[in-house]
Amino acid sequence: MATETSVQLYTVRDAIAADLSGAVARVAEIGFTNVEPYAFVEQADAYARALAASGLKAPSGHAAVIDAADAAPIFDAANTLGIETVIDPFIPSDRWQTADDAARIAERVNELAVQAKAAGLRFGYHNHQWEFGNKVDGRSIYHLFVEALDPEVVLELDTFWSTVGGADTVALLTELGDRVQFIHVKDGRVQGDIANILPSSESALEVPEELMAAFKLQLPAGSGDVDVAGILRAAPQALRVVEFDGYEGDVFEGIATSLAWLKENDK
Repeated sequence: MATETSVQLYTVRDAIAADLSGAVARVAEIGFTNVEPYAFVEQADAYARALAASGLKAPSGHAAVIDAADAAPIFDAANTLGIETVIDPFIPSDRWQTADDAARIAERVNELAVQAKAAGLRFGYHNHQWEFGNKVDGRSIYHLFVEALDPEVVLELDTFWSTVGGADTVALLTELGDRVQFIHVKDGRVQGDIANILPSSESALEVPEELMAAFKLQLPAGSGDVDVAGILRAAPQALRVVEFDGYEGDVFEGIATSLAWLKENDK
């Protein structure tokens, strides 16, 4: 493969909830060498034990930092787990409506990047579909956001959701270049109008049934409508992070299928 692979552990959240160490061990058995934890502050001790036992590394991790009153405990937990880049995964669509919205979020992200650097970390943001579907004067609000970011802010591009949001993801990656240090690799049927079906949080308990149905359209890499091969070629520098928001089938088999496809096709 052109670069290393990781897996977003939100993908196996049900297994994590039942047995965090066992789920992480299964990920290692499949052949992943890296993981991207979520909710790691709340479960820092359990994650530390699981990572040590499995030999996995966590170069990145998801945490809701933008709205946190104090980022220090999040950054402290990241350092404890060896996470190098903390990524905020979610700001809902209703806060991505205007140019002022984009500027306001970018200002906060820039502040957090400074705080993260002081803690020996990097800070970044992960998109969904609405940052591309929401337009200001014909331009995606994501572009306005990126233009207001300091260069040290890391971008993690979810390539499935950018595609669903209407972006030419290959062209976007070419445009953004090395600013994108992580890509979420997922595939699926890019069909129907799912841009306005919005989850209220990353909690699986708060995802509407309509969006869960859309999530079930997600498929292992190389078996859907997303130009995954072109995306990989356009982002040789980015760590590949396999993820399913939802999957109809055995999710461990799904991530194993994605990993096998990446080994064969990411060259």
